Amino acid sequence: MSELFASNVARRKRHANLFRWICAGMTWLSVLVLGIMLYHIVAQGWSSLDWRFLNSFPSRFPNQAGIKSALWGTVWTIGFIALFSIPIGVATAIHLEEYAKPGRLRSFIELNIANLAGVPSIVYGMLGLTIFVRWMHLGRSVLAGALTMTLLILPVIIIAAREAIRAVPDSLRSAGLALGATRWQVAWGHVLPSALPGILTGVILALSRAIGETAPLIMMGALTYVAFVPGGPGDYFTTMPIQIFNWASRPQHEFHTLAASGIITLLSVLLAMNTIAVIIRHRSQRSRTW
Repeated sequence: MSELFASNVARRKRHANLFRWICAGMTWLSVLVLGIMLYHIVAQGWSSLDWRFLNSFPSRFPNQAGIKSALWGTVWTIGFIALFSIPIGVATAIHLEEYAKPGRLRSFIELNIANLAGVPSIVYGMLGLTIFVRWMHLGRSVLAGALTMTLLILPVIIIAAREAIRAVPDSLRSAGLALGATRWQVAWGHVLPSALPGILTGVILALSRAIGETAPLIMMGALTYVAFVPGGPGDYFTTMPIQIFNWASRPQHEFHTLAASGIITLLSVLLAMNTIAVIIRHRSQRSRTW
């Protein structure tokens, strides 16, 4: 009996080691493919990445084309997306976790939020075109694009924020209520700061998705050629993914080089955003360490 048990344990260890090596191999294969892609992009686009490229508008002449309008259009759009999506998403998560009573209405809302997280992005583009561009008469503006992308990432922020709030121990809520604090004071002063690192993680993922999306903006009619910097939320705009797609679709090799330079710029902006969010999350975790 002991020999049979020992053989079963040895077989399970072999299976566990095999599974671990398969997972490690898949991980390093993904890293290798990503490294090859990044190397190809940097090798192709680094030579064109200079101040002239960052400070010039798009042009039909490759040696004069730049990404200035798309860069500032992306900054404007992401700023308004964060302004709309973060307060709405976090407030919704707090309401569902701290205030909403279990019932059919809550279950219906939770089911729809989960389903909306898996809806293709092109559907949000059609929704933005119908509601914001045509019905609300916002036109193909920065505000319309930001509202469309806000609808896209709201389910991600809500789900991540709910999980972070749910992970806060109930003893913290009970202690606050026992000392005479109201439910709002407990949620604002104790639950939300404790859940902030997890909420920021969801916000990072959501904004990273928004900054790289192209289909909803193309569907709502964002322009592929803009020779000016948006001066306000009502102006026309373009974004870096749209500009990169425009260059990559051109047959000339010079535009492909510009597309690679645009990808490097886009990755740099995304990395800067993530770095700032990670620093804020790290400081929040350190300040909440008991």
